[in-house]
Amino acid sequence: MRLTFLPLCAMLLAISPAARAAASAEAPMTPAPIVFFDIAGPDAAKLKDFYAGNFGWTIDAANAIKTPGLDGTLRQDPPEKIIYIGVPDIDAAMAKIRASGGEIVTPKIPIPTGVFVLFKDPAGNRMGLVQAKP
Repeated sequence: MRLTFLPLCAMLLAISPAARAAASAEAPMTPAPIVFFDIAGPDAAKLKDFYAGNFGWTIDAANAIKTPGLDGTLRQDPPEKIIYIGVPDIDAAMAKIRASGGEIVTPKIPIPTGVFVLFKDPAGNRMGLVQAKP
């Protein structure tokens, strides 16, 4: 243990003060949280039984899903799943997505808790952005 610890300490001490200052000057990006999800399929009742039975999720009559850490919904649509990413400024996030090869696929849609939009990543996966009301 001591033999592996000492070289690690020596490497950490060898990093120059200038390198440490430069690394700390770059503000790291704050990771955006996943704030909601939905799961779609041609038979929502079957999906409800599947997810409640296999994972113990509470799913109400309106197909709202309650899990210990994240809420979601079931939709009766063609099969897909979408995660919704919370952002502080949806317009800035949309511009960044377009600039990095993504595609915005819906207009901004108001919801009681804020506004959302769907986008496709460069591989074609549909995802959502959500900006909560202040």
